[in-house]
Amino acid sequence: MKKLVFATNNPHKLEEVRAILGSEYTIVSLSELNCNDDIPETANTLEGNALIKAQYIKDKFGLDCFADDTGLEIEALGGEPGVYSARYAGEENCATKNMCKVLRLLGDNKNRKACFRTVITLIIGDKTSYFEGRINGDIATQPRGESGFGYDPIFVPEGYLVSFAQLSAAEKNGISHRALAVNELALHLQKL
Repeated sequence: MKKLVFATNNPHKLEEVRAILGSEYTIVSLSELNCNDDIPETANTLEGNALIKAQYIKDKFGLDCFADDTGLEIEALGGEPGVYSARYAGEENCATKNMCKVLRLLGDNKNRKACFRTVITLIIGDKTSYFEGRINGDIATQPRGESGFGYDPIFVPEGYLVSFAQLSAAEKNGISHRALAVNELALHLQKL
């Protein structure tokens, strides 16, 4: 069984990634490494932030690892919140406040096109690889659903009439931006 560190303390992300990668891999979180460091995400791109987090873990622990960064990009808001999605409404990283800010800024704008994008950076040995997943959709006019996390209650994936938060975990893991990126990661890992 292969062991990889996933540079996250987000239990929702960890659960999603473990479900997608399956039992072939042992995925270790930062808390399982006893790493409670607040790794700064100072880059202005998703790729940059994912690299910062993965490189930090590789440098500190010397372990093969991967990290992700995800952004919600809304066409009518010029691509915002993008790389600032987690802290769009403030440093406390409050999903409810973030969603409220998006809905307030969009108002009654008819253009509600958006996409979720995840970038994963994998560092194995001295080799760095990148994987991306993207899903298009629209922003709902109000939050719907109880499952998921982050912006899931207001993101309606293309071809669906329900939000991410109204889908089961299995349904979401079959189509989400993170699932697409993790599947690319898994394909790459199988070739190693």
